[in-house]
Amino acid sequence: MSDKRQLKLGAFIMATGHHVSAWRHPASQADAGHNIDHYKKLAQTAERGKFDLVFVADSPAGWERAKDPEALRRTSQGAHFEPLTLWAALSQVTSHIGFVATASTTYEDPYLLARKFASLDHISKGRAAWNVVTTGSDVSKNFSIPGHPAHADRYERAEEFVDLVKGLWDSYEDDAFIRDKENGVYLDPDKVHQLNHQGKFFSVSGPLNVGRPIQGYPVIVQAGASEPGRELAARTAEMIFTANQTLQDAQEFYADVKGRLGRYGRSPDQLLVSPGIFPVLGGTEKEAQDNYDYIQSLIHPSIAWTILRAALQGHRPFGLFARRPRSTLAAEYRAQQKQAQARYRPRRAQQPDAAAALSGCCRRSRPSHRRRHARADCGRHPGLVRQWRR
Repeated sequence: MSDKRQLKLGAFIMATGHHVSAWRHPASQADAGHNIDHYKKLAQTAERGKFDLVFVADSPAGWERAKDPEALRRTSQGAHFEPLTLWAALSQVTSHIGFVATASTTYEDPYLLARKFASLDHISKGRAAWNVVTTGSDVSKNFSIPGHPAHADRYERAEEFVDLVKGLWDSYEDDAFIRDKENGVYLDPDKVHQLNHQGKFFSVSGPLNVGRPIQGYPVIVQAGASEPGRELAARTAEMIFTANQTLQDAQEFYADVKGRLGRYGRSPDQLLVSPGIFPVLGGTEKEAQDNYDYIQSLIHPSIAWTILRAALQGHRPFGLFARRPRSTLAAEYRAQQKQAQARYRPRRAQQPDAAAALSGCCRRSRPSHRRRHARADCGRHPGLVRQWRR
């Protein structure tokens, strides 16, 4: 076995972007959550860029900000495609990239979930992965359960849920389907297994009515950072997603989850730790900072206050705003917003390469060709013209 390590790249797609105001950016696809062509382009671009997987987060109900009408009015993250449906479609326009779909062990049914992921694995020819979540937000009013389970109960249920789903995926042995037309034998009953699961949370007979997934088991991904979340990942997951804010925290997390694998008879290389990053690009560090300041400037004050309230939930700010009325803070914010936008927009309008190319294209052209630049339909470099106009 080679000791050469290889970097695994995943694209974490969040409809209009992870930033709460990304949908307002001039270059963004504002309707991305319901635009299949947008997702198709992203998946194909990621595959062309040699990414290993694409991933979407999901909740079985609306976002927390939906409780605040003003926040709901100004955020784009409340409505988007259901992940398995989306990935089934995109698997038909890609060839190699893996698809990680988030699904909840608290608000899903094990039999139905096992069936859906087995189907996706067959449809994608072995490229399905399940991001196991227990759902921290209380969305119980959308489901026929008495209330949102406690944290410990959710993870106890998740442990049984994952084992049950794996058992259902084992309903058929790999060679159970004979499909002998001449003798009229389609299936070997001895290679079909009844699960007959009886547990604390579930009672499921089986077998599953979908053949064994192409991979045997779709890849199991986990994203929990709590104590039971890390334990669940150590026992069941092949990949764990994390988003630590400092190098020290990241190193501690890595050592902790890797150190738990031995108690389940697993080696450290059987769990991939995948840290999340939020890149802001620019030709120079200053350009990247200007780009960041600009997208920050697009945050509406009402959204900023919603985020701040959530961050300070359960804490008293000890007079942080006592001498600074909200109107004053809002005025300061608007001033900073104008400064950020002033830095960003002139830079966009003064692209030296764009100016040179535009001059080279139109310097000797007829006036009619130069006018086409103003309409952004110059056939020789339409992308450049769109950039020039912004």
